[in-house]
Amino acid sequence: MTDTRTWIGCVFIGMSLDGFIARPDGDLDWLTDPAVRPHTAESNAHPALEWETFFPTVDTLVMGRSTFETVLGFEEWPFEGKRVIVLSTTLEADDRVAVARTVDEAHELLDADTAARVYIDGGRTIQSFLAAGLVDELTVSIAPVLIGRGARLFGELTEDVHLTLRGHHSSEGDGLVRVTYDVSRAGL
Repeated sequence: MTDTRTWIGCVFIGMSLDGFIARPDGDLDWLTDPAVRPHTAESNAHPALEWETFFPTVDTLVMGRSTFETVLGFEEWPFEGKRVIVLSTTLEADDRVAVARTVDEAHELLDADTAARVYIDGGRTIQSFLAAGLVDELTVSIAPVLIGRGARLFGELTEDVHLTLRGHHSSEGDGLVRVTYDVSRAGL
């Protein structure tokens, strides 16, 4: 299938150094409430994206059902003013979200909604969009912790995915090492 989309697929996610995005029970305490320790910070002329510079640039979000259910537990809906599509085979659409049953259906909704920058969130959703060649930008914040098991960020791929480093830096306050890559498309 020829990629004729006009939107840019963007991933922005945190993971442990050993590649997990959540504990087996879905807990994120290792990322959201890390132990306070002094860290060395490093910056350069080309820093990675941070939430404050990334999130305002997106107009649409695509997430899986598990991520959506986690978000429903937040005190406030964090995506006010953004279109949200949830990948689910059982969930029904409501006034806050559209529902797509497949990645292809999500792709069609994004094209129909004239999305521009799409934030792709959730491990399985990221894996599916990456395998379908629908991720253009990948920002990973690597937490200074090994959690040993849980939900992995990356899964098996049928071919290599080549990345071009666009920016990186680390921060003193949380010890996160942030990297932003452009994802190379086939033939480019």
